[in-house]
Amino acid sequence: MQLLGLWLCLGWGCAASLSPSCLSAQFRRPGDFVLGGLFPFGKDTVNLTARSQPTLLLCHRLFTDGLIWALAMKFAVEQINNSSRLLPGVTLGYDMYDTCLEPLVALQPSLLFLSHNGTAAIGVLCDYSEYQPRVSAVIGPHKSDLCLLTAKLFSSFLIPQVSYGASSETLSNTELYPSFYRTVPSDKNLVEAVVLLLNHFGWNWVAAVGSDDEYGRRALTLFLSVAATSNICIAFEGLIPTELAEPGAGTQLENTIKLINSTKVNVVVLFAHSLPAQALLERSLGMGLGKKVWIGTETWMLSDVAASTPGIRSVGTVLGFVMRTGTVPGFQEYVAELFSSVTQQEFCRRSRELSRRMNAEVLDTHCRQCANVTLGDIWPMLGVTAVQPVHVAVYSIAHALHRALGCTSKGCPKTPIRSWQLLHFMNTLPFEVNGQSFRFDQSHSTNTGYKLISWAWRDDGTLTYLPVGDYDQSLYIRQSQIPFHTADKKEPTSECFRRCQPGQVRRIKGFNLCCYDCTDCAENTFWSSTDSTSCSPCPRHQWAPARSTRCHPRGERFLFWDEPLAVALLTLTALTAGLSCVAALLFLRHLQSPLVQLAGGARSLLGLLWLLLQSLSCCLYVGRPSTALCCLQQLSYALCLNGCFSTLLPKALEITLVTEFPRCAPRLLRWVTHGRAWLTVAASVTVQALLCLCHLRLGPDYLVADYESLPSEVLLVCGTQSWAAFALLHGYNSCLAFACFLCTFMVQSPARRYNVARGITFATLIYFIVWIFFVVMFATLRTVLRAVTQICTILATTLGILAAYFVPKCYILVFRPDLNTADYFQNLSEEQPQDTQ
Repeated sequence: MQLLGLWLCLGWGCAASLSPSCLSAQFRRPGDFVLGGLFPFGKDTVNLTARSQPTLLLCHRLFTDGLIWALAMKFAVEQINNSSRLLPGVTLGYDMYDTCLEPLVALQPSLLFLSHNGTAAIGVLCDYSEYQPRVSAVIGPHKSDLCLLTAKLFSSFLIPQVSYGASSETLSNTELYPSFYRTVPSDKNLVEAVVLLLNHFGWNWVAAVGSDDEYGRRALTLFLSVAATSNICIAFEGLIPTELAEPGAGTQLENTIKLINSTKVNVVVLFAHSLPAQALLERSLGMGLGKKVWIGTETWMLSDVAASTPGIRSVGTVLGFVMRTGTVPGFQEYVAELFSSVTQQEFCRRSRELSRRMNAEVLDTHCRQCANVTLGDIWPMLGVTAVQPVHVAVYSIAHALHRALGCTSKGCPKTPIRSWQLLHFMNTLPFEVNGQSFRFDQSHSTNTGYKLISWAWRDDGTLTYLPVGDYDQSLYIRQSQIPFHTADKKEPTSECFRRCQPGQVRRIKGFNLCCYDCTDCAENTFWSSTDSTSCSPCPRHQWAPARSTRCHPRGERFLFWDEPLAVALLTLTALTAGLSCVAALLFLRHLQSPLVQLAGGARSLLGLLWLLLQSLSCCLYVGRPSTALCCLQQLSYALCLNGCFSTLLPKALEITLVTEFPRCAPRLLRWVTHGRAWLTVAASVTVQALLCLCHLRLGPDYLVADYESLPSEVLLVCGTQSWAAFALLHGYNSCLAFACFLCTFMVQSPARRYNVARGITFATLIYFIVWIFFVVMFATLRTVLRAVTQICTILATTLGILAAYFVPKCYILVFRPDLNTADYFQNLSEEQPQDTQ
């Protein structure tokens, strides 16, 4: 005959005056498989008169809950034995022991369960696969700290252990606790539900408090880790004492409340058992903490201890999650019938006889206080205490036995079953209890979900638990039904920061790392993910406006043909080119006239042609630039300007030879006049062409994609690769202009004679003035204005030369033809010999 040790670790250990005469004899029954349970049978030795009223109330509640859980297991076992469907031909027994909520007390029956069947000794073997312990499975304890102690023992022997109340996430480690199961969700599910509740109301600045025990510490640690990944800031975290009689417990509670008050949070999350939770609530009311939203769990929310705190209605709003459990049909009727039977002598005689067959002398299990328990003492709690987890725990073992034995509707084989053989069936197959399907998940837990409840007060001052939501993988809240403590009955705010909008990032403020303001992302940065702490820069080829959530492709920026500034410059270019053409036509028509011959004759036509080409070169600066266009821009300007200055150089040299060097003039004038003057022009242009080739070799201008100057566009400009090559290219033209200026600026014309030198002087002077401004602006500008500057420089230079040298002559040709005579426009080289004679 095999024992199935079904252990309910409850530990009310605090004496209470309850029960009919033979109730204690109802917790031992023999059977093919014996279920063992642990109950508080009066092991407490503390003087009850020294206890406070909340402690006495807690003791009574624990005793009542424990008795109800024990009766629920007894009911489940007898229900299975009376049924021919699950284990036909096999009877289950039960053997119950006390833990007193003390690890050392719980260890005694644990070792007894591990002992070899029929003895009180534990065998020391190398192979336990054939070992037959006193029990085949254990149910309980209720508390996590006791389960952490006992689960290691039972896992070593691979004895299934099913708890109906231990929710610590540590027990989800199936490698450390391979044979541990539970019919309640783990704290991880509870914590996830609490975090969803906080996020639903936007409460991201909260205090978190836990009781200084296994449940409180583990739940608080788990909550902190989940909250950290869910944008919830913990303003304060702390533990409150569980042993309130210890010195310093009151001071620790006061310090906790002061720190909570200093953070100015409106929401407190409390993971604690009923007695420490009651102490914290009572002390907070006494210290004037103010109304808060208290988020709790069923460990204290459903307890009469916390609800009986004086002035508890002033604490604020109490919300929390309780496990969703169903009812056990027929249980209340069974309890009522049992309590009527234990008063009958024949029933009690049979009960004591069966109890003596269980070898009761192994451990003292006499329940001294059970002699005074009545049905009226426990009846109010039958509808409050959750008995379904106990019921499901018993049935999980029964279903595993059903499958391991290979039972049919006709019966179960009398096959020896080892404890470890049950684990496979508990891990893989679902089972049904009262029409509801259950299954252990990968962490050996059953997640039946939670109900969100709120404390609500009736008009007569009694407390009721108001269902306001549900959680089963997702959270549903009936928000309008929650009786918030605020004046407008709406949820209060509890924020250290506001939710950042798309395009904003956090900027930490103060000393708390999770307190921050929201700042807009700057230009060319974007908001990459939810609650980012920094803006991500856009790639170079993209841009973003301020407070942007994505980057946009950059547009290209250059001097477009159709933009107003370009149209205006092109119009001015056309006028300049037209002016050059008109002047050239006038000079061509009057090519043999004294005025045109004095101005240089055919060389003047060539100079006007160079000016025409120079003005037309402005078109190279409009439109999308390229590397080839960048090379042509400086070369065309330098070469065209050189061609113009080269046509003026012979005239300037002629003037200076006649006026400043009359003795050398007859010998040298033939090199700067008539046909040989063309050699001077050709030589000068050839030198400039060579300098252009050097510019291409040393470092021509190149296309630059500038991503820094403009926020939303890439600026395409021509960059100067070598300033030395630039200076060499344009320096020669400056030398020509300077030579022309020196040769002409001091020349005085004879009376009644046209001063041809003055036009060259002013033309070169305008060139220098334009170039002073050009060099400064060209070296500093990095926008489309750089191209505009170059166009303006070309046009200013061209118009300056036209205005100073050619336009006055055109005026005379058109409006004063009477002055176009040999006397007025006599060449200096022709009249000089007469003056020297």
